[in-house]
Amino acid sequence: MTQRREFLQLGAATLAAAGLPAFAQDAYPSKPVTLLVPFPPGGVADTVGRPVAEAMGRALGQTMVVENKGGAGGGIGMAQVAKSRADGYSLLMALSSIVVLPEADKVLKRNPMFTLDQLKPVARFTADPTALVVRADSPWKTYQDFINHVKAKPGQVTFGSSGNYGTMHVPMEQLKVATGTFMLHVPYTGAGPAVLALLSGQVDALSTGPSSVMQHVRAGKLRVLAHWGEGRLAALPDVPSFKELGVPISYSQWAGLFAPAGTPEPVLARLRQAAKAASEDARARQALAAAGTSFQYQDTPEFERFVQADARAMTALVQRIGRVE
Repeated sequence: MTQRREFLQLGAATLAAAGLPAFAQDAYPSKPVTLLVPFPPGGVADTVGRPVAEAMGRALGQTMVVENKGGAGGGIGMAQVAKSRADGYSLLMALSSIVVLPEADKVLKRNPMFTLDQLKPVARFTADPTALVVRADSPWKTYQDFINHVKAKPGQVTFGSSGNYGTMHVPMEQLKVATGTFMLHVPYTGAGPAVLALLSGQVDALSTGPSSVMQHVRAGKLRVLAHWGEGRLAALPDVPSFKELGVPISYSQWAGLFAPAGTPEPVLARLRQAAKAASEDARARQALAAAGTSFQYQDTPEFERFVQADARAMTALVQRIGRVE
């Protein structure tokens, strides 16, 4: 009996010892983390996502790999993360279109690619009003020049976007409704391709976050006529808001981190710590400043309330806009 007890005790000790390394290896993160940007390179989500991923990777002690996957106004990439394993290794850098697309699918009478309850808000990084941009060599020096032309030639002015109901499309639909005008919408797979289309003359205008176009504005290739914010922007101090111009519209293009719903709380806690560290990281701050934006950080509780409120507002807006093919 004594030998049997000693054998059992030895076996238990051996199993416990064997389990220690396995437990240590499972500490999150034990391998690289993928941050999916649901648009091609060059847009706001990509501009924010890359310096954030680098800084979060340093805070986590693991590489954070940025993967671009465009399509359906960001919906394809968003749906991929929404349906991913909830283990913290597949994350999403989404724009504010994430609260629009599920409702847009309903308006279009098709099954939603994803629903908001499939994703967990982790942190917001930026929130900038979109800006109305044209080529610098266009005949429009001011917003009034632009809108007078649009009214005089209905359907002849074109605008690009990152896809139907995306963050570049919805503001322009707001403008059309508020001014009683008609412009032709030309959707692309992301902000990067849409900006290139504007630069090459394929479209006449677009609405986008300043960080997507500031390098071209500074280079004298593009001109900003107005923006959807509440007051003057630090990056564009001479550009009026639509409200200043007597057009009662506003729109914010925000970028935030999401994880699949059901991600374990200890993993979410690590991600929150890393996201906060990224928002305070000098290199990340410098990269965003160079792009014409800055961190407007929100931790999980505040960000969750923000997402819920924005979803309510955008649901009403999409219903007002109605069916857009």
